[in-house]
Amino acid sequence: MTKIERLRESLQTSLGEKIVGLVLDRGELTAEVAAADYLGVALALRDTPELGFEQLIDLTGVDYSTHAGYQDKPRYAVVVHLLSLAHNVRLRLKVFAPDDGFPVLPSLVEVWRCANWYEREAYDLFGLMFDGHPDLRRILTDYGFVGHPFRKDFPISGYVEMSYDPEQGRIVYQPVTIAPREVTPRIVREENYGQAHHG
Repeated sequence: MTKIERLRESLQTSLGEKIVGLVLDRGELTAEVAAADYLGVALALRDTPELGFEQLIDLTGVDYSTHAGYQDKPRYAVVVHLLSLAHNVRLRLKVFAPDDGFPVLPSLVEVWRCANWYEREAYDLFGLMFDGHPDLRRILTDYGFVGHPFRKDFPISGYVEMSYDPEQGRIVYQPVTIAPREVTPRIVREENYGQAHHG
């Protein structure tokens, strides 16, 4: 039995019905949990000796709005990558936010302190809220930024643009004046491109 198969067994034994989905694909294990169990499962993953996931490597949001096969699930999910140094295994933990209109999940900052900035990034870029986060505010975009740029319905050019107005002596925000354009790259080649040259 491989380490990843032992981990799958340990997860099923330790967490049972709290795991709503467990997929082993390409040597990677993904466990899905319900939003109500997310925080409790995170604590168990850290504190159960057979699991021992003492390190959070990454946390990000996902917008499944246009993803095939996810039409019957909520739109937003959080995906967490964990590492057990003691057992030398990794785990992907996935949880869906139940409300598409106001996606909220518990914060993991009290479980893994490094979740702080990752959750701020997921809030800033996806609009995901984290209940219990000590300082949930934008981290990559400007404080006056409107919207969340990684949502799949966010326009490529944004909603507002900013510029310095010398008459007012300050930065001003105004609606985007850039006309939408095709973003497919245009390939320009010389007239005889690809033809053999005989000398």
